[in-house]
Amino acid sequence: EVQLVESGGGSVQAGGSLRLSCRVSGFAVDDSDMGWYHQAPGHECELVSRINNDGTTHYSDSVKGRFTISKDNAKNMVYLQMNSLKPEDAGVYYCASDEDLRTVVFGISELRYWGKGTQVTVSS
Repeated sequence: EVQLVESGGGSVQAGGSLRLSCRVSGFAVDDSDMGWYHQAPGHECELVSRINNDGTTHYSDSVKGRFTISKDNAKNMVYLQMNSLKPEDAGVYYCASDEDLRTVVFGISELRYWGKGTQVTVSS
């Protein structure tokens, strides 16, 4: 059974940091393209970062220089280190995997595998 379980969300002040974790079971992150999606209230899900099966990474312009994605193949985990958080970073963060990690999806369930998400709140 495939499961993706996110953790690490919480409430921080602007400028603070959080580290999100995604525990994956049922497939190997080493063989898969993995992404983190951000959904602000009332908005679609935006791909903020991805790490491909070859280890290459990509970031949206909105988080470039502030967020870092990584994975631990031995633990089958994916992480998102978020620094210099801004109020506009608030929302739900989903870990997901798909052969086609689109930049925007209207619902996270459009992707092949996804977790239930973790809430991030950033106060100004």
